[in-house]
Amino acid sequence: MGLSFVPRRALAVGAMVVAGALGLSACGGGETTGASTGDGASSNAPAAASGPKLVSPGKLTTCTNLPYEPFQFKEGDKVVGFDVDIVDLAAKKLGLKQEIVDIDFAVIKSGAAMAAGKCDVAAAGMTITPERQANIDFSVPYFDATQALLAKKGLGVKTLEEIKAKNLKLGAQASTTGLEYVKKQGLNPKEFADSPKELLGLQSGQADVIVQDLPVVLTWLKKPEIADKFELVGSLDTGEQYGIGLKKGADPILLKTINDTITTAKSDGTYEQIFVKWFGKKPGELG
Repeated sequence: MGLSFVPRRALAVGAMVVAGALGLSACGGGETTGASTGDGASSNAPAAASGPKLVSPGKLTTCTNLPYEPFQFKEGDKVVGFDVDIVDLAAKKLGLKQEIVDIDFAVIKSGAAMAAGKCDVAAAGMTITPERQANIDFSVPYFDATQALLAKKGLGVKTLEEIKAKNLKLGAQASTTGLEYVKKQGLNPKEFADSPKELLGLQSGQADVIVQDLPVVLTWLKKPEIADKFELVGSLDTGEQYGIGLKKGADPILLKTINDTITTAKSDGTYEQIFVKWFGKKPGELG
């Protein structure tokens, strides 16, 4: 949201927002990749004397915003996806099970979710931006993202300039870097709360064209009912990169473990295996 592939998201918020989030509960029910969600998400208990401080003992709690296929989405009663697999590598290295909490993306990207002790990390297709870095510590980048334009077939547009010239209705996902990017190009898109609502907006005629992370658009186009009526008309190379988010002033053990895990996975072939699993192509071949 890059945001937002942000990507899987934009402006820093002040201390009032962070403070207000202290009473928040996750917008959706907690999901897990191997353990049940517990009620001790704010215990801030250490996993071990020499391990990182965790919001729930024995678990690496991850905030995300569902669904954002193929990065994170439900498959039966499990949450799966590219981001899930990446965080699982770090969790296993720490001897922990990953537990996933579904929560509003605006609360994630502001840093409020982690400041309030809702999760240890955030993996939500989240682009690293200076505004977000004011409130969140990020891992090393784990995904190079770009934006894409999905439109009704036959519109005959390929660029934002053509969309503006034809006075077409543009849609974007709220709180994403895609939204911010098109606004900076002088467009005023209709905002949708999440990616499924954005796609529904395109299907129902609320928008003629939508901007979204390229991998998300490519995943949508694998479905015949989408590919029959809509097409990828252009890409926007915004130079974005996703990072795993952590609380500002992150636990050094946790941050180092995540960074080392990403770096090692890229060098030993594990990252490429996960990439091909979810995108069907090797890194660098998506665009």
